[in-house]
Amino acid sequence: MSSHDTTTSTNTTADADSPFRRESEARDVAPQFVLPLVARIEKAAPPARTDALETAARAVLVMLSDERSVGDGEWAQAIRDWQDARIRKVVRRARGAEWRRAEALPGITVTGETAEVRVFPPVPLDGWPKDLARLQVSGTDLDDPEPPAAPDASAPVLWMNPEVDMSAGKAMAQAGHGAQLAWWELSAPDRTAWRDAGFPLTVRTADPARWHELTTSGRPVVRDAGFTEIAPGSCTVVADGHHRVGSLPRTPRA
Repeated sequence: MSSHDTTTSTNTTADADSPFRRESEARDVAPQFVLPLVARIEKAAPPARTDALETAARAVLVMLSDERSVGDGEWAQAIRDWQDARIRKVVRRARGAEWRRAEALPGITVTGETAEVRVFPPVPLDGWPKDLARLQVSGTDLDDPEPPAAPDASAPVLWMNPEVDMSAGKAMAQAGHGAQLAWWELSAPDRTAWRDAGFPLTVRTADPARWHELTTSGRPVVRDAGFTEIAPGSCTVVADGHHRVGSLPRTPRA
C-alpha cells in the first residue's frame, strides 16, 4: 500500500483555489501534512479491490464535505494546512483490535459493499497518532472475485491507467486523488448535489486503446509525484462525468 502519495493536475480550468494547481514552489516549502485512510482488511474476509478503491474515493469526498472540515469546523484548519502543501494521502490496513483502536480516533468510517475505510483529519507528515503510525502500509493484495460491471453512466467515473501496475493501497490513494480533483472542478451547487446523492461513483480500469484519448481530452488528470511505486509524472487517474452530478437523485437522509 502507498506510504507517501501526492499528485498534481494537468487541467488548467480548475478552480483558482484548487490544491491541484501546477504552482509548486510554495506548496513544496510549506509544512507537509497527510490525509490518513485506514482500510479494514480481515484475513478471513478481505474486501474486493474495486470496492475498496471506490470506498476510499468516497471517504475523501466525505471528509472534504463534512461540516467539521469547512468554515470554523474543528478540522477546518487541518484541511487548510494540508491543502496549502502537497496533497498527500496514506492508506494503511488494520484488522481486529487494530481496527477497533483506529475507530476510537476522531474520523469518519465509510462503508461500501465489502469494504470499510476510515478517513481521519490531516496530520503532520511526521506527527501520526501512535495507533495509526503502527499500522502496516504494505503486504496486502486485493482482488475482485468477479469482473466489475460496466460503470454507471449517470455518475462520475474514475478511470485508472491500464498500463501502470499499482498495489491496492497505492490505487486507493490515487482514486482518492481523482475524486478530490473532480470535487474541486465542481461549482458549490454541484458539490452539494453530489454529496446529497451519497457521492455515487465508479472506479474502472480504462481500455488501453482509449487511455491516450482520456488523458488528452481536457478532463482532470492525476499525475503522480513519484514518491512510491511508479515513476514521477505518471498519469494514474482521469476523472470523467463529474459535470453530470447536478442531475443526480438525492439520497434520503436519516
